[in-house]
Amino acid sequence: MKAITRAIRPEQLREITLAALIVVVVLFFSSQIQGYFSGRTFNRVTASVAIIAVVAVGQTLVVLTRNIDLSVGSIVGFSAYFVGTQLANDNTLSPAFAIALAIGLGALMGAINGALVAYGRVPAIIVTLGTLAIYRTILVDMSGAKTVVVDALPQWLKDLPRTNLIQIGELDIRLMFGLAVFVVVAFQLVLVYLRFGRRLYAIGSNPEAARNAGLPTQRIVFSAFVLCGALAGLAGFMFLARFGTITVVAGQGMELQSVAAVVVGGVNIFGGSGSMIGAFLGATLIDLLEQSLIRWLRVSEFWRDALLGLLILLAVASDAVILNRLRRIWAQDGVSVQGKPVE
Repeated sequence: MKAITRAIRPEQLREITLAALIVVVVLFFSSQIQGYFSGRTFNRVTASVAIIAVVAVGQTLVVLTRNIDLSVGSIVGFSAYFVGTQLANDNTLSPAFAIALAIGLGALMGAINGALVAYGRVPAIIVTLGTLAIYRTILVDMSGAKTVVVDALPQWLKDLPRTNLIQIGELDIRLMFGLAVFVVVAFQLVLVYLRFGRRLYAIGSNPEAARNAGLPTQRIVFSAFVLCGALAGLAGFMFLARFGTITVVAGQGMELQSVAAVVVGGVNIFGGSGSMIGAFLGATLIDLLEQSLIRWLRVSEFWRDALLGLLILLAVASDAVILNRLRRIWAQDGVSVQGKPVE
């Protein structure tokens, strides 16, 4: 038993379980849906996962600090619509400028959230619930009931969703999916190797102790919200590239999807533990279930939301019961859950 506890931490066990569940789901639906094992299914799932995975990475940064950002859906929608409008008005704008504009807009909105939470000491759920409505209202007012249509967008943006990094048989590894994987891996490395990442864990584990230890908790929480907003802005650009036609309801419901991906992926909703890999696996499992259920039972959008809610409840309950027991077993064997000291 000690050998197992030294080799695998409780958080890694959740990731292994998620990976196994994804395999089980694929095997089950392949026996129920004709032509399920196909490049088309793979491409559909990866295209959808890419966007929510980027949002989930930002949400993970915030949740690790014992906070939550419910405004990410509105930030995605606002960024997608605003950047789409600029590109429709001027097709000569460069891809780099469009991406930077989306990220900058998201970062600005995230900074507003972060300032109110970190320095204004207003609970994150209150702040982001308010800004969720405010950002969406600004978008509705700014749009004037107009829609960004795909025909008005530059050709390079229309081609982006179909751009491949590599092709393996029928499987196309799209550029946007590659970008999402890069974001996940980069921020996983931040959590593991950089001081900023370890401080996120410290603040989420015990905010009072982190303050007493002299950590700049307000600045770190503020930075987490800024990064969350910036990644939501990037996801907004990806949303625009994938769908082309953008209305004022773009990104609506993505806050629930991102929270579901995070908690299903093993990130503790009370902060202090979790990983980007887990959040990515959570996003993959959720999107795989959604896409498969639509084809199998033709489940309505309302029941898909109910499924997300059920997955969140099950994930939080399992984290509170099963993982807490596992952490006690690991602690009895003298294995550190977090692994590295905070600097």
